[in-house]
Amino acid sequence: MSTAQDDLSLLIRAADSAGAVALSHHKGALDIRYKSHDQSPVTDADHAVNARLEEILRDARPGYGWLSEESPDSAERLDTEHVFIVDPIDGTRSFIDGSRSWAHSIAVARNGAVTAAVVYMPARGFLYAAARGRGATLNGAAIRPSAQRDLEAATVLATKPTMRPEHWRDGIPSFQRNHRPSLAYRLSLVAEGRFDAMLTLRPAWEWDIAAGSLILSEAGAAVGDRRGAPLRFNNPHPQTDGVVTANPVLHDALLARLW
Repeated sequence: MSTAQDDLSLLIRAADSAGAVALSHHKGALDIRYKSHDQSPVTDADHAVNARLEEILRDARPGYGWLSEESPDSAERLDTEHVFIVDPIDGTRSFIDGSRSWAHSIAVARNGAVTAAVVYMPARGFLYAAARGRGATLNGAAIRPSAQRDLEAATVLATKPTMRPEHWRDGIPSFQRNHRPSLAYRLSLVAEGRFDAMLTLRPAWEWDIAAGSLILSEAGAAVGDRRGAPLRFNNPHPQTDGVVTANPVLHDALLARLW
């Protein structure tokens, strides 16, 4: 049986190949379409990256299930011990705009828990990686979340709707709100301590957060849903009830203020 470290090596190899495919499309002419269920954009680059990842990963681990934003879902994945959870291009709008804040988010989950993960940003040259029990790295160097304990003084990655008064007890905190287009990138930025916390209160797709959740926990951050419950993956409906993450002290402070 493959170990988490073996799987991580495979994910890194697949991410490198996917990055070459994505960069060959980046800033070029794109066939842009919009998904009927939410009007989010998808391009020929998303599908090309998805095909390359599926070819590499499923050829190497034919017994693993497959869950990807750009593949038709199948209940067969629910019967597998291991499953790949993939967002070929997280931050498609950023990709379309020609900017660099998009990522390949690739993870392996075993019985609901992520065991190996990569968030790769080829246009920026950032490779975040983690294997369960082995810590988390950025381009091979160990990373840790910030030590900020004061919620009011924190830098927090969050969308504008998160700051509505109905979400907060005792008023909206005065922390500094920031944003980045890729959710996988936002999670990774907290893992490396460049921002103190990240939260999204709306349902989060597993492919956006699976890889980042392991990178966070292996870096030493606390991460869970908006109520503080642990994240589990490969669910029949592949969404979680939001995401909240920070170092453990700040994480508790955030949860205490959220309704």
